[in-house]
Amino acid sequence: MTYRNIIFDIDGTLIDTERTGVLSLIQTVRELLGRDMPYDEAYSYFGIPSAKVAPLMGYPGAEQFAEVWEEHFVELMHLMKAFPGVEEMLQRLSAAGCRIGCVTSRNRYEFEKDVELKPLLKYFEVEICAEDTLLHKPDPEPALEFLRRTGAEAADTIFIGDTLHDCQCAHGAGIHFLLADWRSRGMQGIPAEYRAENAVEMLKAIL
Repeated sequence: MTYRNIIFDIDGTLIDTERTGVLSLIQTVRELLGRDMPYDEAYSYFGIPSAKVAPLMGYPGAEQFAEVWEEHFVELMHLMKAFPGVEEMLQRLSAAGCRIGCVTSRNRYEFEKDVELKPLLKYFEVEICAEDTLLHKPDPEPALEFLRRTGAEAADTIFIGDTLHDCQCAHGAGIHFLLADWRSRGMQGIPAEYRAENAVEMLKAIL
């Protein structure tokens, strides 16, 4: 099937932010909760808006938690880089006439601060950040906001992401989901219509 509207998640999908996101969370938990969180446990919160993580951990100050995590995230941004072939993939999709946008749990400041992301922004017609919707992934509202702003039909749209939250957001909006499994983890249990381990496989699924 050919899709004309492409929604990308950012972290773990276009930009390899895993170490930045996970290590900055570990630092935040150590600073505010006084405990050492294992890497795998911290990874389970990857892709969830920072303000929502504090209540999940039982920390009372969600705003403070988000601010400290953002500080550490920015400190570790030098660890981030685009996945191989991502810009070439976006060029191909743009040349094919696809409408490209993103749905991210990042706030606008984190989104605009990322130097690795800047070269890719020219391909995006729509950018849905955390401030743009009341509800966030896994709720479908961010994906529905993409459809609202573009006038796209769900049947002609595909959401590409790397987490169960991305998948639930897509399916809740009636949109097919492509799982970006860059590290070949298998991601068992995520009900994706497609799975790809690299940019070439993503293109084959979309066009």
